[in-house]
Amino acid sequence: MLDHVAVVGASLAGLRTVEALRREGFEGRITVIGAEDSFPYDRPPLSKQFLVDDWAEEKLTLARNGVEELKAEWRLGVAAKSLDAEARRLTLADGSSVEADAIVLATGTRARRLPFGRDLEGVLELRNLADARRLRAALLDSPRVVVVGAGFIGMEVAASCRQKGVDVTVVEPLPAPLIRGLGATLGERVARRHREMGVVFRLGVGVDGFEGDGTVTGVQLSDGETLPADVVIVGVGATPATEWLDDAGLEIDNGLLCDATGSTGREGIFALGDCARWRNARYPERPRFEHWTSAVEQSDVIAKRIVHGAADDFSPIPYVWTDQFDLRIAIVGEIREGDEMHICFGSIDEDRFLALFGREGKLAAAVGFKRPRQLNGMRRRMAEGDGISFAEAIAAHAGS
Repeated sequence: MLDHVAVVGASLAGLRTVEALRREGFEGRITVIGAEDSFPYDRPPLSKQFLVDDWAEEKLTLARNGVEELKAEWRLGVAAKSLDAEARRLTLADGSSVEADAIVLATGTRARRLPFGRDLEGVLELRNLADARRLRAALLDSPRVVVVGAGFIGMEVAASCRQKGVDVTVVEPLPAPLIRGLGATLGERVARRHREMGVVFRLGVGVDGFEGDGTVTGVQLSDGETLPADVVIVGVGATPATEWLDDAGLEIDNGLLCDATGSTGREGIFALGDCARWRNARYPERPRFEHWTSAVEQSDVIAKRIVHGAADDFSPIPYVWTDQFDLRIAIVGEIREGDEMHICFGSIDEDRFLALFGREGKLAAAVGFKRPRQLNGMRRRMAEGDGISFAEAIAAHAGS
């Protein structure tokens, strides 16, 4: 009989886990431990509406009806420092400890950092609300902005900064932006819209260092050029926030390794969200999906496992979206180098089309540019079966 559940991580995955536990009928104590001093907030708007539209922080709240109805104890502004998995006891940064019958680890990720420039004013990253506050304040002076890294965060920030009217240059060592998420062809298609809006790209070149005495003034590129900069936003990926668990006896390899219901293999210890890699029958390599939707769906599975002692294996197909300027792009599945691509419901020169991606004869992914109905239809079809023939998917949309 479980009387107490502790959730480490007071963001999306942690909050949705608390909500799911209550929906499943858990009436015991819930303690939520969060390193930040804020109640759970929505992170996707930090790179978009919070910067462009100057959203008030209250609009970021994630608790649908407030946190009071969840009847949880919130230990905010104090990080978990260690875990005794056998005793199911957490030690916190303030020296206190929390023991529980079940512990859910939802600590997310932290920004990957470059080995230089950390002591320079104006070198920023964007992972949390404090970062977004600093960036929004910096943009008030119309600075020259250099974005290092052309992944989803970097490209969203570049679009938002440009919409604020500042000069923006994006530096990326790969030949096109968003290659890992969209592939080279669609990545270049997004870059075209950015260029039309005034964003400058330096592709196929790396960053060797930053210039400045106390405050950043330039970005040194690997080809010898130096870009003038008043603000540098580093978006070069993220790593799971699991270093505090190194001595906990859990299996960690680019995230906490879990079964298909979120169990770490240690009794009463579960993990979800960006810090976890769940076994997935569709993806034997067990990738770590850093997606909003994935965290929400996993919370329901873990709540069932904790409350009822069992849950069906969860093998989702990843789903993620991004907004850049007027482009609304959604992706289902996972695109890899060498995948075949077929365009339907429009053309690649338009803002509205659906791209299908095939691998080894099967439909591997679909990308919708302003095609939500068609993309969601492909998402349902991909989730229903063990695999859809790529040829059949193309034939079904011939002429569309």
